[in-house]
Amino acid sequence: MNAIESLNNVIRYAIKKRKIFPSDDSVKKLIWLAIQAASKKWTLPIQDWRLAMSRFMIEFSDRLDGHV
Repeated sequence: MNAIESLNNVIRYAIKKRKIFPSDDSVKKLIWLAIQAASKKWTLPIQDWRLAMSRFMIEFSDRLDGHV
């Protein structure tokens, strides 16, 4: 299972527990909380991060100045 499928399962599980939502905001908050809880369990380092970061620097150097 890849990361996207895993996150999709976390969101689906959180929504499936509750059948009725009082508002659209309550759904958004529930999804946000589910993602926050799932992100605490993500402990593996990002593979090929240096390669990705160098690509970001090439593509978005104007946006990343001062942040990296």
